[in-house]
Amino acid sequence: MNKVPVTVHGHELLLAELKRLKSVDRPTVIKSIAEARAHGDLKENAEYHAAKEQQGFIEGRIKEIEGKLSNLQVVDLTSVDAKGRIVFGSTVELLDEATGKEIIYTIVGEDEADIKVGKISYTSPIARALIGKNEGDVVNFSAPGGERQYEVIEVRYV
Repeated sequence: MNKVPVTVHGHELLLAELKRLKSVDRPTVIKSIAEARAHGDLKENAEYHAAKEQQGFIEGRIKEIEGKLSNLQVVDLTSVDAKGRIVFGSTVELLDEATGKEIIYTIVGEDEADIKVGKISYTSPIARALIGKNEGDVVNFSAPGGERQYEVIEVRYV
């Protein structure tokens, strides 16, 4: 199976979520199930059914995270010498040629992507167009709103 890239921070977030699910959420829902069982008839016990449903979500998420962790390739930018090129994990300052507006994006893994905080997935059209470019390059790509053109102002490895 192909390895999926993730930043060091993204890897730490997944590990923290897995730890919380196993050490806090799972024991809490097990306790809730036991308390609901003590109330008697399970057929008409809404608390029991809600707790069992929550348990299913928790166990599913644990399996999902464990599966992801087994296929991750953690990319540490501090050990990568990209020589000014845009690579996975780079923070890129761009100038929108049409509006003159400056935009900052960090190229991250799919699970880490959050456009509201400027983190874009390496599989997004803009990230695919940016990877391999250098400061001063002009990047053209197709966005849902049409063709866009950005100039790369600065590449940082944070």
